[in-house]
Formats: sequence, C-alpha cells, structure tokens
Amino acid sequence: MPHDSLAAEFSDAIRSLQDGDAEYVPQLVDLLLRKARDFRASDVHLVPQQTGLKLQLRIDGVLHHVITFDGDVCPRIVARLKVLAGLLTYRTDVPQEGRIASSGSDAEQLAGEVRVTTFPTLFGEKAAVRLFADSDHYQRLNELGLPDDIETAMGNLLQATSGVILLTGPSGSGKTTTVYACLRELVRLHGDGKGLMSLEDPIEVVVPGVTQSQVRPHVGFDLATGIKSMMRQDPDVIMIGEIRDPETAECAFQAALTGHLVLTTFHAGSTVEAVTRLLDMGIEPYLINSTLRAIVCQRLFRKTCPECFNQPTTDINPAGIQKPTGSADNSATVEVPAIRCRTCGDIRYHGRFVTAELLNPNRTEISQALLERVDANRLESIAKECGTVTLHDRAREAVRTGLTYPEEVFRVLGRRL
Repeated sequence: MPHDSLAAEFSDAIRSLQDGDAEYVPQLVDLLLRKARDFRASDVHLVPQQTGLKLQLRIDGVLHHVITFDGDVCPRIVARLKVLAGLLTYRTDVPQEGRIASSGSDAEQLAGEVRVTTFPTLFGEKAAVRLFADSDHYQRLNELGLPDDIETAMGNLLQATSGVILLTGPSGSGKTTTVYACLRELVRLHGDGKGLMSLEDPIEVVVPGVTQSQVRPHVGFDLATGIKSMMRQDPDVIMIGEIRDPETAECAFQAALTGHLVLTTFHAGSTVEAVTRLLDMGIEPYLINSTLRAIVCQRLFRKTCPECFNQPTTDINPAGIQKPTGSADNSATVEVPAIRCRTCGDIRYHGRFVTAELLNPNRTEISQALLERVDANRLESIAKECGTVTLHDRAREAVRTGLTYPEEVFRVLGRRL
C-alpha cells in the first residue's frame, strides 16, 4: 500500500533543490538518505525502469514506492552512491558492494552506518542501500524487546565458555542486530578478559572490543578457511556472520567442540527447521547434542499504530493482504480507520517489535529425538511438550493484546491464527 505522505513530502523537498546546479546530484543523494532516515526506512531501493529510476523505501519490513526519477539524473544518482561507498563507477556490468562510514562529509553524516550494493539489470544498475539502526539504538540485549524469558535465557547462555548459539530466521528478521547485541553484552561482561573475534561477510557494524575480520573469497579467504585460521589466534568467543554451507557448519561446530563459544546466524524458518537443515548439511546428531547450546528463531512484526487503533473504523480488506480465493476465513478482513491517520498515513502500523522462540536441544526428550533423526513435525511436537513457546503462540498472544493485527501474522509467518 503506497504511503502517499512519503511521495508528497519527498517531492516537496526535491523542489527546494536547484536542478542544473553542479551540486544538484550530491544534494539529492543527501536528501534521499536524510529522508530515508526520517521515514524510519531500513532499506532504500533504486530500481531502473525503462522510463526512469524508481525509488522505494522499506519501512517496517514493507516496501513503499515513493517517486520515480527520469532523465539523465538517474545514472548519476547511482554513481554518486558508488563514489561515497568507494566502488568503481566505471564498472556497471558487475555487482559491487561497499560501505559508507561516517567520517565527516554531509552525506556520510546523514547516512550514518550504511551498506551500498549495486547489481546490473536490463535497464541499468540497481542500487540497494541498507541503513543500520542509529548508534544509540538496539545496543544491548535488554534494548531489543525480546520476550522476557528469552532475554533471560540469552543472558545465561552468554555466560557459557563453549558451545554454539544459533540465531535463525529469514532475511530481515533482525538476526544481525541480535548477534551484535550479544557481542556488546560479552564486551560489557568481560571487557579485555576474553578474546572476542568475528568473521563476517561483510562487516556491517563496528563493535569496539571485538576483533572483526571480513572474508575475501576471491583471494581464498572464505568463512571455512577463516575459522580454521582464527582458531590459532587464541580466541575465547568466535562470531561467524552466517553459516551458508556444510563446510562452514562443520568448522563452526568443531570450533565449539574444542572449547570456544560460537555465535552465528543461520537462515531457517523455525528452530526445528534449523535442526533439520543442520542434519541435511551432514552435521551428525551426536555433534549437535554435544555442542549446540540453543537455537533462537526470531521475527519482526509491525505494531498497531497507537493513534488510529482506537479510531472509528470501517470494514475493508487492506491492500497488500489478499484473502485466498474461495477461502471462508475472514481474518484478512479487518477494521481500519475511517479517517486519515497522520502518524501512519492509514497504513495502520507504526514501528515493529521482535518476538522469538527458543529451542533447548539439551533436553533429554529433544536430544533423543535428534539421535533418532525424527521428522520436523514430530520434533516440533516434542519441543512443545518440553515447554517451547512457538513463534505462532507468541504471535497469537500479540494479536490478543492488540500489539498487531492478524493479517500481519499471516504476512510474516504465512500461517493464520
């Protein structure tokens, strides 16, 4: 659903710039980054079209079309971002990736910590800008808003001296934010008393107190090689940006087996799915049982807008949430404000909250199920019997308390309440 106020405000701001001025494009990029921050966007997409360059902002996990640029300014916008990120402006035929670190220039100060990637397409280069949270947000575990029981469990898990803590979820679920919060918590707890090292692709946020490294596959420095070499650096805690392949998974679990605490992220839809994926990668059940401390799977849900939640409403099916054809389920039909809300622009959401589920594989019943390689459905049933509160259960409670709407749960989890 387009956020009309975004387009109107951005268009008004552009009119204040002097087209044809030598500084027009740098000022336009500064404006783009500043407005993206103002609108609480996590990502900026510049998508080349046959007739121009489409600007989209991802706000609270959902893309919104803002404006379409036309004319020769389109490639110059992407080129300016490439200059700021230290990319090769003359190479438009290969993907590139870089970072804009705050160091003094107007654009850099406006951007904060950002990652820029480019990708060649049919009509030109597509640029995607990831805007990380402001430096004073989401620094610590207690600032993330995790469920109380999981926050407490995570604090206890970080006291361990060995084992693997696996943070899972799909792209955009906040895994990286959580793993960086864990690193900061370890720095707070131990200071210089423990060696903390990370291996990332790429380094997204600088964490003082952690020795961070970025892999370079083109010179043979990949994740698996980096982990093996890092072991000789005498670390106490190792953070691996992401497990992507069987070799990296094997190295991570071997590192934990030899007395290191390993934090890493993993793409999986649930804690149970993460276990089955590890088994599919060839990680033996006995190795999982002996080294895996916990699996945390998290999601970000949009929060109900506090301004229009109690406004007079009218029943409609909101754009972007389509009820399946022939479905008798009416949960996609919801009440929305009858008047325009200035806070959310009638989107009915403002901000996001995190929720999560935690699987403790060390429970006897779960450990035995792993050794028997039971299927995912049976493993989930056993986990529930052992007291695991699933994402679906927590989402149902969030809807009951008015924290979000049923269709948001369907959008994120793909399941109805």
